[in-house]
Amino acid sequence: MKLNNLKDLMIHELKDIYNAEQQITKALPKMIKATSSEKLKKAFQDHLDVTEKQIERLDKVFEIIDEKSSGEKCKAMEGIIKEAESMMSEKADPSVMDAALIACAQRVEHYEIAAYGTACTYAKQLGMDDVLKQLKLTLEEEKKTDELLSKIAESTINEQAK
Repeated sequence: MKLNNLKDLMIHELKDIYNAEQQITKALPKMIKATSSEKLKKAFQDHLDVTEKQIERLDKVFEIIDEKSSGEKCKAMEGIIKEAESMMSEKADPSVMDAALIACAQRVEHYEIAAYGTACTYAKQLGMDDVLKQLKLTLEEEKKTDELLSKIAESTINEQAK
């Protein structure tokens, strides 16, 4: 895809995000299985459910802009997930593994926050209010997930891992 203007760049970014979300739906079940904390399992399961809705929202965005949703492989998310898989293969005390999984999940969230924030900026500058509305919903969900993971880490998981 040739990037001639900001709209082309936004489409490229959206395709990257779309692939990242798909990769996350495959990684989260593994993370759910690897955690020992019921609270963390629930947070990961809830995020999996939300991620599936975010993919549907992105499908809607692609319809709005009359573009296909496929085409870009998110190499950054692939790397973040490979790191998480490597971490899950380590021999670790269950509470330490839970702390590590939160760190891995927050790397995912921070990438998504950056990606959705950028896409929101592009949509706003392009006057694509319908697209912006959809992207902002997801951006807020990603921020909430990050905050929840921090709360879980700070309230119980990290203390148990000490």
